[in-house]
Amino acid sequence: QVQLVEAGGGLVQAGGSLRLSCAASGRIVSIDAMGWYRQAPGKQRELVAGITSGSSTNYADSVKGRFTISRDNTKNTMYLQMHSLKPEDTAVYYCNAEASTMYGRRPYWGQGTQVTVSS
Repeated sequence: QVQLVEAGGGLVQAGGSLRLSCAASGRIVSIDAMGWYRQAPGKQRELVAGITSGSSTNYADSVKGRFTISRDNTKNTMYLQMHSLKPEDTAVYYCNAEASTMYGRRPYWGQGTQVTVSS
């Protein structure tokens, strides 16, 4: 019903930058909150940053001041600008969206994009 496609991951040196995007498509009536999560090997998935439909944001303490989440509601797209990347930021990054279709509202997940930060 709703597809989320992430892009922008890759390999970067410590101190570098990357910009992730998440594009939502399908029979979307509306999208409420969206967020970026990450999961490193052997660890639980954790919230990195979230953004409401009104663009209020929240961040994990570990990324505050380095990452910026944003969204373009006209394109149903969310972004994560990452600066000053650290090796501990290495993980698979997942996009999440609370979306409504004619069948109701539920959370959706993207397939994930790998971010690798080398020291």
